[in-house]
Amino acid sequence: MDIKGIDLKNLDVVEIEQLRSLWKAKGIEKQKDSISSIQKITREHWLPVSYGQQRLWFLTQLDGDASLAYHIPFALHLHGPLSTSVLRRSLNAVWARHEALRTILSSSEGQPYAELLPSEMGMPLIEHDLRHVANAGQHLDHVCKEAAHKCFDLSRGPLIRGHLIHLSDCEYIFILIQHHIISDGWSIGVIIRDLDILYRAFRQGEADPLPTLEIQYPDYAAWQRQWFTSDRFSIQADYWRRILTDAPILSTLPTDRPRPPQQSFDGARVSVQLDASLTQGLKHLSQKHGTTLFMTLMAAWAAVLMRLSGQHDLVIGTPTANRNRTEVEPLAGFFVNVLALRIDLSGDPTLAELLVRVRQAILAAQDHQDLPFEKVVEIAQPPRSLSYTPLFQVMFAWQNNEHGTFDLADLRAEPFDIAFDHVKFDLELHLHENDGIVAGVLNYATALFDAATIERHKGYLLAMLRAMVADAAQSVSRIDLIAPAERTLLLETWNQTEAPYPHDLCIH
Repeated sequence: MDIKGIDLKNLDVVEIEQLRSLWKAKGIEKQKDSISSIQKITREHWLPVSYGQQRLWFLTQLDGDASLAYHIPFALHLHGPLSTSVLRRSLNAVWARHEALRTILSSSEGQPYAELLPSEMGMPLIEHDLRHVANAGQHLDHVCKEAAHKCFDLSRGPLIRGHLIHLSDCEYIFILIQHHIISDGWSIGVIIRDLDILYRAFRQGEADPLPTLEIQYPDYAAWQRQWFTSDRFSIQADYWRRILTDAPILSTLPTDRPRPPQQSFDGARVSVQLDASLTQGLKHLSQKHGTTLFMTLMAAWAAVLMRLSGQHDLVIGTPTANRNRTEVEPLAGFFVNVLALRIDLSGDPTLAELLVRVRQAILAAQDHQDLPFEKVVEIAQPPRSLSYTPLFQVMFAWQNNEHGTFDLADLRAEPFDIAFDHVKFDLELHLHENDGIVAGVLNYATALFDAATIERHKGYLLAMLRAMVADAAQSVSRIDLIAPAERTLLLETWNQTEAPYPHDLCIH
């Protein structure tokens, strides 16, 4: 169970106790929510949308390309005797179980509302047979790219689809593509776990063993809007209004090209991986300074951004699962919220001092995480532009929500990577821990950055992390981030301005 929205599954005992002590000291130990429980609403009329759904719907109306940036691709490489008929039946049961997956969005007088597609319609599953195709690898890349990039029609749906690619009689690629307006990262885990249970049961000739869901996503959307009549709205609104007053409007991070007048969502990525030794060192550092690994990584990322941009006042976005109520934990749907973390790097702090500042900023933001990002933007009222996102342009996502497993008795599965070349922000750092190693990707907008630039940014981040482990008493501004090869390039190669003097010239 989460404490104030921070997922504790991947924290050790020391980290958990440190967090509990911090919250107790601040007088904000988790208490029973005073807001009424989520109640079921009638399905006889138009259904409400959540504030997150409303924002994505408006973005799609303004710029259709933005919709593609909000596709969520997920894929598994399956090995074994897969029963496609049982898989299809299991997917249809998941489709019928979660109303969010059957949602489409229509509009009236410029405002969106939700409708549900019939439960008996079933989830789309498109099969591709590459078993006897020459150059199967090339065709596989094409099918994966086409699957991830095919646009959804929000008003017609479905907004989820599956693809099953037959590579051999016992080898498959299973792809699930969803629009973010009906789903999020946590939901992928929910879907895969449900699919696992259903496939096992149906394969053995048993009935659907999953318990009935108490509520559905439309019930949550209605409750969320009722929440705004509570006193907690005012409390949280006051916090965000205060914390974002006079916040920087735009990151001054140097780019390789001028920012286009309208934001481009075309992107690329580079892989990021910390070795086991560095990961372990960061864990020890976190325990010593009373932070989580997420907080420590955020501090390093902020320090790098400060060094690159020269800004000592940064706003960095970070997603939070927003699953603080037990009723919504087993639901698929768009629950995730985004927090705008304002980080103070003024006064040339040491790394240890920065860790304290970041920890305080994150805990305070988490304690006010219920206010939807859309409302935070309305409260902060930043200048709006088509060329960049409001409040922040850089994201850091610590992905500690597990997607579950699909290891059936006669079927083995492993994650399959689908290259997806779209971004929502200028820079997006996505990290997670797996088997004692922190790894992930650094996504970037290709309209602004070259790959070589992002590779250097990755190098700076690794250098900052190593410096933190080596000596947290160092000043952030004095840490050497430049690798020897780059230093030689900057100080020597590019400074060789000598030119041969033409001997045949005469001065009269």
